[in-house]
Amino acid sequence: MARCDACGNEYDKPIQVVTRDRKGIFDSFECAIQTLAPVCTTCGIRIIGHGMETGGIFYCCASCALKAGVTGMRDRPLAER
Repeated sequence: MARCDACGNEYDKPIQVVTRDRKGIFDSFECAIQTLAPVCTTCGIRIIGHGMETGGIFYCCASCALKAGVTGMRDRPLAER
């Protein structure tokens, strides 16, 4: 049994997530996301997709980056997906 780093639940099938500079033991991906995913500087949501970054500041989309005064970023149009 392992204890989830996010919620403290003891679970017999934990997952370990390792990033470049952080790691943790979790009972679900939800707990891993809440603990490890970056937060959009503008709107505050957890970024679980690709997001955008400039100067170590994270944004969930080009619109949020633009609201923060960052220019030159763009979301991929549907045709490119």
